[in-house]
Amino acid sequence: MLLITGFVGSDKNFVFICSMILVTGGTGFIGAHLLYHLVVSGKKVRALKRASSKLGLLTKIFARYSTKPDELIRNIQWVEGDVLDIYSLLDAFEDIEQLYHTAAVVSFHPRDKIKLIRTNAEGTKNVVNAALDRKVGKLCHVSSIGALGRADGSGIVDETRHWSSKKSSVYSTSKHEAEREVWRGIAEGLNAVIVNPSIVLGPGNWGSGSPQVFQTMWNGLKFYTGGTNGFVDVNDVAKAMILLMESPINGERFILNSENIAYKQFFGWMAAAMNLPAPKYKAGPLLSGIGWRALKILSLFTGKPSSITKETAETANQHYRYSSQKIVEATGMNFIPVRESVEKTSAYFLHDLIDPTS
Repeated sequence: MLLITGFVGSDKNFVFICSMILVTGGTGFIGAHLLYHLVVSGKKVRALKRASSKLGLLTKIFARYSTKPDELIRNIQWVEGDVLDIYSLLDAFEDIEQLYHTAAVVSFHPRDKIKLIRTNAEGTKNVVNAALDRKVGKLCHVSSIGALGRADGSGIVDETRHWSSKKSSVYSTSKHEAEREVWRGIAEGLNAVIVNPSIVLGPGNWGSGSPQVFQTMWNGLKFYTGGTNGFVDVNDVAKAMILLMESPINGERFILNSENIAYKQFFGWMAAAMNLPAPKYKAGPLLSGIGWRALKILSLFTGKPSSITKETAETANQHYRYSSQKIVEATGMNFIPVRESVEKTSAYFLHDLIDPTS
């Protein structure tokens, strides 16, 4: 079965033939949304999953957008494998034309350093090596804005910003190292693109990652910070990846960011969508510093990781702004406004709160 997909740009006109697509991390937040968009468009898809991975999150995400999620999921060809097991990747990548690498560990806890470096950096190294060995047509690697450098003062970060290890989290370091593996693969002849999403919004596991902020708001968030950051809807991340993979673009990275929003405004929109009072107390650097230290001490007694770390506390009081001009000019991408994404995600959260089994 061959699928023919056309892409027409301002000065580009070609046809791309795809025999099989593979997605790593398909049971995760971004990977599951990507699989949904690929499957509903009729693509022939294979997805890599570890033996211990469950399909619960993916099934729930498909059910958010379709009345027949099970029928769609049956169109996915699942193969067991692990990015840390290159032999399983060599088997899975056989006859793959397009490869989306979304598998990653997201954590800002220093105690997860070894896991982050192994999965994100070494895992990506294995993916790149297997893709080169199996002559995969094209790779799309999901990186992060954390792998980009920080702009000074009121500057805006774009794709030319150089990464610096100064004040970078372990997660940022792991994603930077992962990107280096992709650039190395490109130098060795791999056709690849990299995307750097900002904070990704959408329905997912409400107990971890960026979706967790909706649970935090519901639990009674009283404080806001004075910082600014970039946000993007998870469906836009998936759509942008597909656009880039179906284009002739190669050897480039792209920031995926809808808007740069102050945390106070962001929390205000979320509170309004959930019919909750907005956080009214500002947590500056001093209060935030006390907060993460107190939670770290508490975690010693509970055994549970702190919800706030030194890195996240410091980031929440900084002003980070990102430009998505490059992806817009390259693909004509139109991003979902952040407020709309917040309102839709809040509705999904409230639905799950009422009926967590649906």
